[in-house]
Amino acid sequence: MAILHENKSQLRHWLNAPAPQSVIQANTQKFYHSFIRFFHNISALLGFVIIFFVILCAIFAPWIATHDIVSNDLAHRLLPPSTSHYLGTDELGRDIFSRLIFGMRITLYIVFLTTIIVAPIGLIVGTTAGYVGGWVDTILMRIVDVFLAFPSLILALAFSAALGPGIENAAIAISIAAWPPIARLARAETLTIRSSDYVSAVRLQGASSCRIILFHIAPMCIPSVIVRLTLNMSAIILTAAGLGFLGLGAQPPSPEWGAMLSTGREFMMTSWWLAAVPGCAILLTSLAFNLLGDGLRDILDPRNE
Repeated sequence: MAILHENKSQLRHWLNAPAPQSVIQANTQKFYHSFIRFFHNISALLGFVIIFFVILCAIFAPWIATHDIVSNDLAHRLLPPSTSHYLGTDELGRDIFSRLIFGMRITLYIVFLTTIIVAPIGLIVGTTAGYVGGWVDTILMRIVDVFLAFPSLILALAFSAALGPGIENAAIAISIAAWPPIARLARAETLTIRSSDYVSAVRLQGASSCRIILFHIAPMCIPSVIVRLTLNMSAIILTAAGLGFLGLGAQPPSPEWGAMLSTGREFMMTSWWLAAVPGCAILLTSLAFNLLGDGLRDILDPRNE
């Protein structure tokens, strides 16, 4: 018993010891090489630039917009793109460029709100199922299978119709449909991590299962979850646009891209810019998140080291 107590004391001292300088230097060098590799990935860099531009436009929207986005001006309705209206006007005479800029705020708000809901739920469910195993794993994964059995857009439509229209309700509905893939990914990562030496060492130290999951396994799953979330953001944007298109997202006169696309479809043959402008915005933003996600996957994948 004395020997076992001494070994536990040495193990505790080893686990609590500060990181050696060589480890810090190795991590710094790894980050530097990942940074260089990211900026040599042209597609990932292009996606990052587009997303950065969208974020800047959303932050400085009141200063970038050239016209009021709510007031109607029927005397200037359905004007084509010009120097006074860069992207034309809609059926109520509102400037499309200004509404597009403010619509970036709504899109990013939905993406951010969905992400902070989906990530913790998927991570906790997946790591708990993977580490505990047994009947807990079976029950949690069968719940995940039930959600995965339905197409995400159909599931989001059902919950959005039940919750009612609105930005927050749309984000909650999208989150309910988006968390199961994250849980699946976290479970797969946990099944590999739980048999590692450092998890066994922490378990010998007397740490509870909850502490091991939250402080030792979940942080190891975060890189993969971040990549998956970045790739899912394009699907989130498309789903949010679909809900707005059907009138279940942001309500008028909010300049949500899906709602703008829905109203613009009535004038496709005469005023093409009403639908083309928000459609291109949705396309470019979704493509940018996909490109950025691919770049992050290449960087964070240990097989590419």
